Amino acid sequence: MKLLHKNLIKTFIYFLPLAATITLLCGLIYTEIQQNLRMSANDPQIQIAEDYASLLTNGTNPQFLVPQLKIDISKSLGPYVIIFNENGDAILSSAILDNKIPTPPKSVFDSVKKYGETRITWQPKIGVRSATVITRFTGAKPGFILAGRSIREVEIREDNALKITFLGWIVTMAAGFITVFLSLKLASKA
Repeated sequence: MKLLHKNLIKTFIYFLPLAATITLLCGLIYTEIQQNLRMSANDPQIQIAEDYASLLTNGTNPQFLVPQLKIDISKSLGPYVIIFNENGDAILSSAILDNKIPTPPKSVFDSVKKYGETRITWQPKIGVRSATVITRFTGAKPGFILAGRSIREVEIREDNALKITFLGWIVTMAAGFITVFLSLKLASKA
């Protein structure tokens, strides 16, 4: 019994660098997956915001761009657009929340003025989270276009990726510990 205890302690000491490496790699793998999922959630909105900004800059009537169908962003996964004037006041929207047009904080528009575009995860209400891209447009009536969509499904995928990575970490840690234990046992017999 004492010999087994001593072998387990020795195995644990030799296993520590491997455990640290496994933990670091699993953390990096999850981070890459999570960031890829979250960043790709912006892809349709980037295209919509840039295309609409170009059309609005070239004089297209905003009425032709914004769908008449209103999307309740607390329930729908569909993309939506909101057009704001130069002061950040909503003028047209395909999005509603609590029967009103949702509006991000004015500081968001300051950021867009400074950088030309802002990509944020916007939570206008608890439980309502959207991947949004806000772009500025110029022309006769300058302003901002916000394109957004719910990230509910992306967050579910992120959670699943975390569970899978954690399970992989446990299996790899166990396999690594057993491998070190058996290697030390074989080395002591050689």
